[in-house]
Amino acid sequence: MTGQVRSGQVRSGQVTASFDAVLADAGITAIKSPPRTPRANAYAEWFVRTARTEVTDRMLIFGEWHVRTALAEYAAHYNGRRPHRGCAFQPPRPDYPVADLTRERIKRRPVLGNLINE
Repeated sequence: MTGQVRSGQVRSGQVTASFDAVLADAGITAIKSPPRTPRANAYAEWFVRTARTEVTDRMLIFGEWHVRTALAEYAAHYNGRRPHRGCAFQPPRPDYPVADLTRERIKRRPVLGNLINE
């Protein structure tokens, strides 16, 4: 697993150099949050909380492959089909044309084995 992590605690001294070493061993680069920006992680933390409460807290995970597959499917749902309040309850990046509900019937589509419905 490689990637980057942004930690707001890095500047406040709550995260030690040994923690950075653990992340580096896993192939993750720690990035310091910009100074005087307490909400720099707000969007990432919101998604993590949402994914945790809607997906991982409701299913039994059987390994790394399983959690990666479930989170990838949820991310596709979250970014492509789930209506967002800031987008006038439209999906942010729909991968299909948005249906005109005055002409079509509403159809339910299960996601993540009926854990979520679209």
